[in-house]
Amino acid sequence: MPATTTYYAIVDSHTSREEPSGVLRRVEDDNGEYDEEFGRDLAWTRSWVLYSYEHGNGDNQLYEITEEEADRIVERIRRSVTGQPT
Repeated sequence: MPATTTYYAIVDSHTSREEPSGVLRRVEDDNGEYDEEFGRDLAWTRSWVLYSYEHGNGDNQLYEITEEEADRIVERIRRSVTGQPT
């Protein structure tokens, strides 16, 4: 089975769906699934946010988004970290 990737916007009490605090992706393939979050270190790293959300943790809201939306969030985070203009 080819890998499938599902993206999620991470929204906390200080952000909105239009401008989320972060982005998460779940990759599923023949070996199972794993989740990664794009962070201020400008890298995709393992994350337990989606697993925690699925098990009732309400600290964040997660909204499924398209890959294009995820790319825009990643770019916004990258600009905020590097100080590059929009």
